[in-house]
Amino acid sequence: MEITKSRFNIGEWLRRPRGHLTMRQREGLVGFLFLLPWILGFVLLKAIPILAALGFSFTDFKMLEPENTKFIGLTNYINILKDASAGSSLFGSIAVLVQAVPIELGVALGLAAVFSSARVRFKGLFRTLVFMPSVIPAIALFIIVFGLVSPGSGWIERLILDPLNLPPIANLFSIFPILLALWTIGPGFLIMYGAMQSVPPEVYEAARVDGAGPINRFFSITIPMISPAIFFSLVINMISSFGGVALLDRGLPFSQSLSPMESYINAQMFSYSKLGYASALAWIMFIVVMVITLAVFRSAKYWVHFPEEEDNVEF
Repeated sequence: MEITKSRFNIGEWLRRPRGHLTMRQREGLVGFLFLLPWILGFVLLKAIPILAALGFSFTDFKMLEPENTKFIGLTNYINILKDASAGSSLFGSIAVLVQAVPIELGVALGLAAVFSSARVRFKGLFRTLVFMPSVIPAIALFIIVFGLVSPGSGWIERLILDPLNLPPIANLFSIFPILLALWTIGPGFLIMYGAMQSVPPEVYEAARVDGAGPINRFFSITIPMISPAIFFSLVINMISSFGGVALLDRGLPFSQSLSPMESYINAQMFSYSKLGYASALAWIMFIVVMVITLAVFRSAKYWVHFPEEEDNVEF
């Protein structure tokens, strides 16, 4: 007796007639089923907590005394305006953004340009080495970078400065946000590297014939052609560095964060159990991030090059 094995063929299943569903509708249904696990996870683990935080921001909710919760309206938001620590934390987060994001983008762009050269060998190996640190768990990454710059006992002082009899570097810990950002340039590097590979070689050949050197070709051809990838990396890195993921957990320890504002929110929530006030701080932070992001989007029309939009222009 032979036992036949049947395999599910999604193409055959799509072609079978099912009532009044068209091929496009059946394909849409299959796509929705594939997206359903992510949609459920986003709604249950992200969207609902975010909306709950908005509700808590109008209350005096304390995690240790939930039964005494009262609706207080805009009191938490008014108190933020009077809180000097909240203001300094917010401006501290902006300072981290201004310092870390340009360096992160510049290094990722430079590495992508180097590895795009035909003279570089073992590109696959180098791409893997650049990307690997970005998959390290957040807490492990935090401990590694903290161990490098820790005052008095950091590995930079013990392994480099002390053997060379060099004095300790003042404010070495201040470069902590920059090191943490540079450690995770892998995704931005791959995005820009892939964009550079899509630039037509004929454009570079024409520039060479016209006498353009490597630097001129990089700034006149490469940068404009990959500006959408630079724009995407800028937005993602900006939100991450600013701590805009306070509403979407990033996995760092409660009291440790790249963003001073995020650390302050965590302190209010877990050290003082003021969930209502922490929720209001998180939403203020979210609004600030959205305003900055919208400003970057508005500026895109002046420096981002979209070839497909230019191809659709009617004369």
